[in-house]
Amino acid sequence: MKQLHYLITFSLILLSATLSMAQKTSNIEGHWDMKVESALGSGSPTFDLKQSPDASITGTYKGRLGEAAVKGTVKGNVVHLEFTISGNVIAYDGTVEGDVIKGKVVFSDQGEGTFSGIRKK
Repeated sequence: MKQLHYLITFSLILLSATLSMAQKTSNIEGHWDMKVESALGSGSPTFDLKQSPDASITGTYKGRLGEAAVKGTVKGNVVHLEFTISGNVIAYDGTVEGDVIKGKVVFSDQGEGTFSGIRKK
């Protein structure tokens, strides 16, 4: 019976630690060099991002589409970035692991593609 108690206690501690790690918000602040692939073509935009304590993101996009102010969020390792150019909302949704980010980009109603990026040190 004592062993069962220890096993349950250990399992609860492990579960608590796992949930705590899973909920930790990634830091995506910095300069990101991206690669975008889509039916509309490929590109190599950059993002300069700042992250607030509430996990909101602000920054700047520079690339083939021009330059624009970026806003977004990060929850855990899930990132959402968006900006508007010529009335079109461009949205990047992906995941970040350390200095690597990847996911899907949607070009308003013009199509979609994939992206990956590396944070510059």
